[in-house]
Amino acid sequence: MGPNLYTQQDRNVAKTWFLMIFFLIFIIMIGWVFSYVYNDVAILYFAVIFSLILNFVSYFKSDKIALAVSKAKPADEQQYRELYRITENLCMSAGIKMPRLYIIDDPAPNAFATGRNQNHSAVAVTTGLLAIMDRVELEGVIAHELAHIGNKDILLQTIVVVLVGIITLLADFFLRSTLYGRRSNREGGQMQLLMLFIGIGLSILSPIIATIIQLAISRKREFLADATGALITRYPEGLASALEKISNYAGGIKAKNHATAHLFIANPLGGDRDGNGIPDYKEGKKRSFLDRIFSTHPPVEDRIAALRGKK
Repeated sequence: MGPNLYTQQDRNVAKTWFLMIFFLIFIIMIGWVFSYVYNDVAILYFAVIFSLILNFVSYFKSDKIALAVSKAKPADEQQYRELYRITENLCMSAGIKMPRLYIIDDPAPNAFATGRNQNHSAVAVTTGLLAIMDRVELEGVIAHELAHIGNKDILLQTIVVVLVGIITLLADFFLRSTLYGRRSNREGGQMQLLMLFIGIGLSILSPIIATIIQLAISRKREFLADATGALITRYPEGLASALEKISNYAGGIKAKNHATAHLFIANPLGGDRDGNGIPDYKEGKKRSFLDRIFSTHPPVEDRIAALRGKK
């Protein structure tokens, strides 16, 4: 059990550091471009300081940000006694420390794990999930989230919440300041004009790059967490059945947010593109190539088939 659960730990930690360093350099690079364009070295200093603060906040506070954005509240142990019992039993089976439990008051069935390590981890579930799952299915969902904690996915995925959100806002700020704040009477040669275009290009591409990183990080880990969760419960059908029920709910979570979408066990933005109240996968609609590329989660039918040994 242990080797299966912790196989990806070292790799995920390395990728986390790489991601933080990448964003550190990326923000500094944007700052350098604009400091050259505006001939103001203060912009570069600001970018350096901002990137350091951003990495600090993303490491130590990103879990609290993700929970706050999702409007998650601490779960009362007396009121949600069954949830606590299930989580405690699965933690003992998996050799994982008990995470803090949170409740999201929302009819959409979903759940996610967050935190930077086992000592600072949390699992949040919606009231809709608790309402429609039987015990075996709920065990499958919680085991999936514990797998994210055990595999140290939570550190990587939670940091992405802050980094992707901030880099997008920063890029938007620079783009607007470039388009509307540039002084028309400023002297500059061809090199400055070239740097200006490079700055605009970076501002446009930065949220795209951040989103691609976010999506790639999420999709690959869902299959691994499904498999590891099935190993914890020793009953893959429980999670497969839970995924079916979650997918049957066409609407999204009320506090939906693109920055946190990749954290959830299933896409919290909803799976009903035509708005007819029927999930797309139940209508037999195949997702386009672009839909697959820019989706935070693998197709639910593929995950269910893998759990049932049909893929």
